[in-house]
Amino acid sequence: MSRNLKVTLSYDGSEFHGWQIQPELRTVQGTLAECIARVTGEDILPQGSGRTDAGVHAIGQVVSFCLQSPIPDSNLAIALNDVLPPAVRVKSAKTVDANFHARHSAKAKTYRYRILRSDICPPFLARYVLHDPYPLNEEAVMRASEHIVGRHDFTSFAASDPDRSTRIADAETQGPGAAKTTVPSNVRTVHSSQWMRTNEELIYEIRGDGFLHHMVRNLIGTFLLVGKGTLKIADVPAILQARDRTAAGPTAAACGLYLVSVEY
Repeated sequence: MSRNLKVTLSYDGSEFHGWQIQPELRTVQGTLAECIARVTGEDILPQGSGRTDAGVHAIGQVVSFCLQSPIPDSNLAIALNDVLPPAVRVKSAKTVDANFHARHSAKAKTYRYRILRSDICPPFLARYVLHDPYPLNEEAVMRASEHIVGRHDFTSFAASDPDRSTRIADAETQGPGAAKTTVPSNVRTVHSSQWMRTNEELIYEIRGDGFLHHMVRNLIGTFLLVGKGTLKIADVPAILQARDRTAAGPTAAACGLYLVSVEY
């Protein structure tokens, strides 16, 4: 009898070409699928709460998939960790309601971004932080981030997503008699957006109901421009209203970004 599983993963994104399976490239989804097949003999494609890009890490990525295998949940987690590479760990595995889906059932996500402010970046940290030792008005950075809390159209902070573009094109070219297709929206709700300072790091955490492609990294790139004086704090609301990617800052490096948790 088939059962639906909810699996929580952590992984070092620098070891993979992102989450989504790609031909001839090492990805988290592809690696997990191969290991599930080794343990259970079943050929399935696990569904993640969202796609993380190459170099982006996860502390609490959530995955769902159905299995026929009778292996108990706790034993399955142990067996998968025995065959997964060290860069991926199963933190938990449990049987859930058949209607649960890692992506469709998600209500909120939290991301974290780490910026190392010390003069020298230790080689053991280089893959896990953005190293920025240069002059930065950290108070301005913190204040700028407050302007994105609430429900907004985040088009200015969204990279183009080929999958979404295809769906929009399909919707626009439908004939009069075709079934109605929902065109993806760039409107998202950010519940919290805040920074904290440790001895050596400036750390950002954002929690929202969903995130667009590169959205968090584009926000970081924009906030850093405020901190360096290229933009003003008051420019952030105007950038939101522009709904134009060219109005915002550059995309910050993937290495500092972590998917912390997913809420259901």
